Amino acid sequence: MLFRNRFLILLALAALLAFLSLSLQFLHLIPVNPVKEDGLNPKSRKRIMPDPLTEPPAIDPIYEARVYCNVPSITERSMEGHAPHYFKLVSVHVLIRHGDRYPLYAIPKTKRPEIDCILVSSRKPSHPQLEAFVRHMSQGSEAQMDGTLSSLPRYPSHSLCEMGELTQTGVVQHLHNGQLLREIYIKKHKLLSSDWTAKHLYLETTGKSRTLQSGLALLYTFLPDFDWKKINIKHQWSTIFCSGSCDCPVRNHYLEEEQRRQYSLRVKNNHLERTYVDMAKIVGIPTRQLRASNPIDSMLCHFCHNVSFPCTKNGCIDIEHFKVIKTHQLEDERERQEKKLYFWYALLASHPLLNQTVNRMQRIAEGKKEELFVLYSAHDVTLSPVLSALGITEARFPRFAARLVFELWQDGKKPREHFIRILYNGFDVTFQTSFCREHNMHSNKPMCPLEKFVHFVKRGMFSVFNSTNYYDACRRRPF
Repeated sequence: MLFRNRFLILLALAALLAFLSLSLQFLHLIPVNPVKEDGLNPKSRKRIMPDPLTEPPAIDPIYEARVYCNVPSITERSMEGHAPHYFKLVSVHVLIRHGDRYPLYAIPKTKRPEIDCILVSSRKPSHPQLEAFVRHMSQGSEAQMDGTLSSLPRYPSHSLCEMGELTQTGVVQHLHNGQLLREIYIKKHKLLSSDWTAKHLYLETTGKSRTLQSGLALLYTFLPDFDWKKINIKHQWSTIFCSGSCDCPVRNHYLEEEQRRQYSLRVKNNHLERTYVDMAKIVGIPTRQLRASNPIDSMLCHFCHNVSFPCTKNGCIDIEHFKVIKTHQLEDERERQEKKLYFWYALLASHPLLNQTVNRMQRIAEGKKEELFVLYSAHDVTLSPVLSALGITEARFPRFAARLVFELWQDGKKPREHFIRILYNGFDVTFQTSFCREHNMHSNKPMCPLEKFVHFVKRGMFSVFNSTNYYDACRRRPF
């Protein structure tokens, strides 16, 4: 009996010592492995997780290309329309990029991708209201459209898409956008009453059929079977929507400097150059001619529509070629953020559009009940500078059917106070903006005061140019 008790005591003591040893190792009070004289554990040299301060995240060109394609699939979750219950939505501005399109460029001596641009509801991707959209578009002769817009087709209809034509995927993307915004802004927040009139809308598009058709697709599911007599679409000749304020020499200077930066980065990329040389041999043309044809534009169409890359008797362009060029695009975007040339260009390029937005918001905050829903149907070269100027550095390059939304809210408890929210593809980026980043730290409301946005557009955008207004900033000698 005595021996058994001693054995149990020794067993308990051994268990206690083992527990203490493991605890000390867990707390790093004693080393698991010997430490060398330089103080480094030999097994700790290999990082399990990259250091975000020194190691850039790995680029995945295939994943990024899929994001860019934006092929409609599952129901999208969004944060549009979120606010405290006592806030009232009083205005919404939507800036969209057109939907998926056929390439603007062709790879010489290769067969064009066979994409059908006739809208067929039985072909994927589709939308429950696609047939109704086509019927309604065929009845649109009573719409008021500026300039050449009235001569453009209101929906795509070629069995083989024309260059730059909106595809069925592009139409469906914006039918989804309009449906999503309707659920939030019309059904939930009653932004427009059932007896809305033409004065409650402001619609503007560039003179390309793909932007007009994208805008109409979104508008159709946002306001189903709308009365064409209430529709007045304005034509914007400039892709940056600068209207009557396009004369800006300093903006042009920074755009030229940005293009030089892009060229410098490209010529330093030996892997990219070897890829172009290899592709040129396959196609049977000089490398410079292939490069000038902007092959990534056509290759993205093949990729987004799951069509094989083109082949010739010398071989096939393949996914590895695509990955190299797409990776360079992503590296170029990263360097563009690090350098400030594009940012300076963006501030001046986007000011006229942002100034229109601010002026309209101020009128509505003062009690005007006009132009409550605004839609600009535009291009990637429209959205990209706006995102950069706002300081939203984490935003991806605008995908097909990208949307940037500005919401104006009235505080129900203090009706004279107004706030804005900014959302990009459904994500709230309000506090990523340069003018409201600091406000987030001190606010108990998930919004940005309208006056901060106004000050940024009216004065803050010009401080980097040592100016106080757009005219002077556009003409002051670049530093």
